[in-house]
Amino acid sequence: MNLVQYLDEAGCARVARVRDGEALVPLGSATSLYELALTAIEDGIGLKEAVEAAPGADCLSYEALLREGRILPPITHPDPAHLLVTGTGLTHLGSADTRDAMHAKLSGTENSLTDSMKMFRMGLEGGKPEGGQEGVQPEWFYKGDGTSVVRPGGDLISPGFALDGGEEPELAGIYVIAPDGRPRRLGFCLGNEFSDHKMERINYLYLAHSKLRPCAIGPELRLGDLPADIRGVSRIVRDGKTVWEKPFASGESNMSHSVANLEAHHFKYAGFRRPGDVHVHFFGTATLSFADGVETRPGDSFEISADGFGAPLRNRIVNEVSKTDFLPLPL
Repeated sequence: MNLVQYLDEAGCARVARVRDGEALVPLGSATSLYELALTAIEDGIGLKEAVEAAPGADCLSYEALLREGRILPPITHPDPAHLLVTGTGLTHLGSADTRDAMHAKLSGTENSLTDSMKMFRMGLEGGKPEGGQEGVQPEWFYKGDGTSVVRPGGDLISPGFALDGGEEPELAGIYVIAPDGRPRRLGFCLGNEFSDHKMERINYLYLAHSKLRPCAIGPELRLGDLPADIRGVSRIVRDGKTVWEKPFASGESNMSHSVANLEAHHFKYAGFRRPGDVHVHFFGTATLSFADGVETRPGDSFEISADGFGAPLRNRIVNEVSKTDFLPLPL
């Protein structure tokens, strides 16, 4: 079951269920997935049960709403400051060629490995604990709050100080913190964890800077557990032509960490269990156009799709019009 958020003809937010990939069935009077989730928690039922209990109205054209720019991110918060976007890296195994190259690098001595390779090896050895145990903690980064989340079809604005802007085709987990302080997973969605890879390449300690960029998620939220093996395609379209395209894989069969381990290490911090907050947590990727030497340009469109996640996530890269001086002023 997949859900979307959209704007109705009056410009008000609504929630709908996707039917047959082409039609949307509005869910009663729900004005947001956030509201629907909190109501389900209060009623002591699951989100899927809450959706099935919601009355459906006439079907809407999914294609028309996408074309008109009326599809919203699958999750939003009334106060964007209470939606936190975070992620993990070095979690995916990549293609067979990538894996062979990675294992060759990992065959060296501990002192000869870079910090990235050490972190990757730690995940391979302890990222999937058995029996509910907590495994090794992953790389982790902060990306922004709700203001950094761009709707499907919206523009990913690269700031004036950026060195580049590149896509990262990923899956993201969507969570609401219940009144008792426990995180509740609503589902999973496609994501473009847009980053500045040139900045990161200068020095790995610039990773934190490189991640402070907008991102996009959606269009659809997939309810239920994450399939073990997910296959998708990431492409860049320029002037109507595909200039780069590559398959990507996700799901635990293609990861060095279990989803449960990534979640446990994120939500172990009390600050991430504040009742009422929303979390969008990216799970990482092993497929980047940057790694193939692609230079993105303003106007390029990123397209990310995967089986079971519905309509593709499409977003255009746009450069910031002007750079603003943000030095503090004395009072």
